[in-house]
Amino acid sequence: MSTRDLYVNAGRESGTGQGTDGGGALAWTVPATGAARFSWEAMFVGQKDGSGRERLLNLYQKGKDKQWDGAKRIAWDLEVDPLDPLGTPDEAMSIYGTRYWDRMNAAERGELRKHYTSWQFSQFLHGEQGAMVCAARIVESVPDLDAKFYSATQTMDEARHAEIYSRFLHEKIGMLYPINDNLQALLGDTLRDSRWDMPYLGMQVLIEGLALAAFGMIRDTTDKPLPKQILAYVMQDEARHVAFGRMALRDYYKQLTDAELREREEFVIDGCYLMRDRLRGVEVLTNFGIPLKEAEEYSERSEYLQLFRQLLFSRIVPCVKDIGLWGKRLQQAYVDMGVFDMGNSNLDQLMAQDEEIAEKLDAERFAAEEHERVAEVSEAIAAGAADA
Repeated sequence: MSTRDLYVNAGRESGTGQGTDGGGALAWTVPATGAARFSWEAMFVGQKDGSGRERLLNLYQKGKDKQWDGAKRIAWDLEVDPLDPLGTPDEAMSIYGTRYWDRMNAAERGELRKHYTSWQFSQFLHGEQGAMVCAARIVESVPDLDAKFYSATQTMDEARHAEIYSRFLHEKIGMLYPINDNLQALLGDTLRDSRWDMPYLGMQVLIEGLALAAFGMIRDTTDKPLPKQILAYVMQDEARHVAFGRMALRDYYKQLTDAELREREEFVIDGCYLMRDRLRGVEVLTNFGIPLKEAEEYSERSEYLQLFRQLLFSRIVPCVKDIGLWGKRLQQAYVDMGVFDMGNSNLDQLMAQDEEIAEKLDAERFAAEEHERVAEVSEAIAAGAADA
């Protein structure tokens, strides 16, 4: 079965850009601007020049050391129930308690869970492909060779993430959703901007920061081992990516004028509203015959989604503050969104936790596998002794 056959509403004519490209493939073409920059001045791992650039080189070394194979590290033989992929409680469904929910039987509610998971992980997939393209743009446009080194490792990371989410959707869920209009709008704005720092700001800070929070909430609440593995291992990589964006932008934004900073703050405000409005999943509800206006109202009233939205900004707000974009209008926008207090979150602590969770999961998995191997050997020895 082709990927096209797994897409919900694959043939629709809409703003998603996922129509056919003439060859029958789902595609979206974004005209890009900007200059490719070459640089031959570089430091190397272990060198110090007092400029602080060794931090980036250390991150580059870590990026090389932490490369992994998604086909081998993840236990793809684990079973996933497509009708309950994440163990999502009823209360998390935005139409829970409504007449639509009450009319559904168990099978229909399972189908709704399947669609929601497909929608969520499809947006993760589209975001990761966008991150891969943006990382490649950073390799092309960033002035410093040291930053090009690290961006190259990130491009590989993002390719791995897109591969993993695609495989999960194809093999375990059997359904994909097109890219959400708001996510596409932010990606398009990021890629069309000719300034070299905008892929950092749009992707590393906004899209990656929001994705990290979404991944973390599902990772910490699901009781299903396969999606937990996927999210934990992806987050281990993403922690480095956000650190990279913070390092590069914090130094660069100290050099900008007030007018230039305001332009970037406006971009952040618009991007945050787009990301906030991306998270409702109304596409799922309309596919179940619920009128768009009602679907939007149910999503807005959902206590679970309101909490989810707030937590999603736990990675973005402190990062924006850290890189020096903290003007009055931006602060007011965060007050209006109800996420201003997130600026006090300890980003370094959150990133360290992401690393620890992935490493702990590895240790537990491999300890269990070693125990199973020891038991198998013991059984074989016992069986051999009995035969003798």
